[in-house]
Amino acid sequence: MAVHPLKRTAALGGQFPTAILDSLSEAVVVVDASGLIHYANLSAEQFFGVGRARLIAHPLSEFMPEDAPLFSLLEQVIATGGAVAENGVTLVSPRIGNRFCALRLSPVVDSDGLVAVSLVEQTIARNIDRQMSHRSAARSVSALAAMLAHEVKNPLSGIRGAAQLIEQSVPDSERELTRLICEETDRIVALVDRMEAFADGRPIERSPINIHQVLNHVRRIAQNGFGKGVRFIETYDPSLPDVHGDRDQLIQVFLNLVKNACEVPCDGDREIELSTAYRHGLRLAVPGQQAKVNLPLVVSVRDNGRGVPEEIRAHLFDAFVTNKPTGTGLGLALVAKIINDHGGATEFESEPGRTVFRVMLPLQFPQGMS
Repeated sequence: MAVHPLKRTAALGGQFPTAILDSLSEAVVVVDASGLIHYANLSAEQFFGVGRARLIAHPLSEFMPEDAPLFSLLEQVIATGGAVAENGVTLVSPRIGNRFCALRLSPVVDSDGLVAVSLVEQTIARNIDRQMSHRSAARSVSALAAMLAHEVKNPLSGIRGAAQLIEQSVPDSERELTRLICEETDRIVALVDRMEAFADGRPIERSPINIHQVLNHVRRIAQNGFGKGVRFIETYDPSLPDVHGDRDQLIQVFLNLVKNACEVPCDGDREIELSTAYRHGLRLAVPGQQAKVNLPLVVSVRDNGRGVPEEIRAHLFDAFVTNKPTGTGLGLALVAKIINDHGGATEFESEPGRTVFRVMLPLQFPQGMS
């Protein structure tokens, strides 16, 4: 007859130093070969979103799919008797959501087949990796913009001038072609003009900015234009300190994010939430800086659309990446550049019915950054 996990835990006594394990920030559960949970610390309660009593004596498969990578690692530990570790594992289930974790599994000594499982979320690490990618994308677009302005824009003005001269000497029936040349030339020039914003290397004119005034200005613009009929929700932290940055550039950032939220396909009444918060803990290494920068000021733009298509998520902040029929794919690339210039970071999470873009900004502008 199998011993109940709670009784087995009590019998093992010293093998479960509860106070020490409860002090850990990582989730720790102890399971047997069948995946039945025999112990869970406080962080495991937070990770799985249920109390310890609901975890113990229940199979781990109740909380994540049986084909999750964790179970194959568990089989490996049981079979070999050795510890295993794996980083960058995605665990997905209705109970725990989508978690990006590092897993550590070790056999418990003299425990008759018990295995200690440690789950460490790596969300912040993944966000930092994303920021490096976003910054690389922004630098690439900056170089491309400078090249286009020099190598493309000037010849285009000559092509347009030649088309206008030809138009004066051709029959009316052929002027449609010369007008087409002029229109397409103007369209390319307009695109290059937009890209020149990436090549602007002038220092940011920084001053204390009330981020709520910026967001209110963006909301008014949206409600009187592309966001007519959209329900806006404002969830602001009134104690938030000022942002040290460029007001016009920050307006451009959040105008782009709100415009995207207004244009994403939506199956019902469109709703956009603008929120601000002060959060400790996120630090980002900035090129040229020895110390990591704290990014406690978080501004979020949430929409209830269908979400970001899976095929473009990895490159969403790259230039020319878009799923809009008439989009240029420069809006989010410009967002990445401006926030990068402000010493901040951007991230997003998306699923059908809920997409959130977060902009994280420092309390003070990092010294030495332009």
